[in-house]
Amino acid sequence: MFDAVVLSDLHLGSENCRAKALVQFFEAVRDGRLPTRRLLLNGDVFDSIDFRRIKKQHWKVLSLVRKLSDQVEITWINGNHDGPAEIVSHLLGVEVVDEIVLDSGGKRVLLLHGHRFDQFIERYPITSKLADGVYRFLQWLDRSHTVARQAKSKSKIFLRCVEKVQHLSVQYARKRGCDIVCCGHTHHPVVAESDGVTYVNSGCWTERPCHYVTIRAGVVELCEFHEEAIAVEEPVPDRIHGVVLSPA
Repeated sequence: MFDAVVLSDLHLGSENCRAKALVQFFEAVRDGRLPTRRLLLNGDVFDSIDFRRIKKQHWKVLSLVRKLSDQVEITWINGNHDGPAEIVSHLLGVEVVDEIVLDSGGKRVLLLHGHRFDQFIERYPITSKLADGVYRFLQWLDRSHTVARQAKSKSKIFLRCVEKVQHLSVQYARKRGCDIVCCGHTHHPVVAESDGVTYVNSGCWTERPCHYVTIRAGVVELCEFHEEAIAVEEPVPDRIHGVVLSPA
C-alpha cells in the first residue's frame, strides 16, 4: 500500500479535462487496485469556480471523490484555479490547505501547488490568459496533444516559468527542512535533483498521457496513466519515470 497518491491539475469544467480517465483512476483507488492511505489533490481540481461548465462526467468525478473520502484520507491543496477554500471544502467535505508536509520512510515530503512561485501570471495576466487559450486550442485541434506539447517545449516563456517554479520551490523546501517537494501548476511532469532536494511535478489530467505520483517508504515515483490500461500497485516499468530515494 502507498503512503500517498498525488495528482494535480484535473481542471474539471475544461473541455480538455480527461474525465473518463479520472473516473477510471478513482475507481481503481476505491476498489483497491491502487491501494493508498492518503489521496492528495495538488491544486487546480477545477478549471474555474463557474460550475455551469462542469459536465455530467465531471460531476461523476466529484461524486467519486466524495465517496472515497469515507475510506481514504483526502487532502485538497488549493491551486490558482480553485477559488475560495471554503467553497471547495463545503462542496466535497474534504480538508483544504495551502501546503502540507508528509513523513514517508524518514523523508519529509512537501506538497504545494506551485503557483505562488509563478510571478509571470501576476505580472502579465492578459498575456497568460492568451497563451493558455492558444494552448487549449492546440489541444482541441490535435487530440493526440502532440502539437500542444511541441509548442510548449519551444516556448521560452513557458520553459522559464517551469524553471522558476522548480528553482523557487526547491529553495523553499530546503528552508522547510524537506527532502522532496512535489508541485503541480506547470503541467510539466518531471523528477529532478537540485541542491540536495528532489523536485517532482505531477503533470496534469488535461493532456495525454495523464500522470500521477506515488509515495511509499521514502520512494517517490512519477507514473503515467492510460485509460486502456488501469494502473495497479506495481506499475509497468516502461510507464514509470522517477527517482528512487533510499529510506532513512
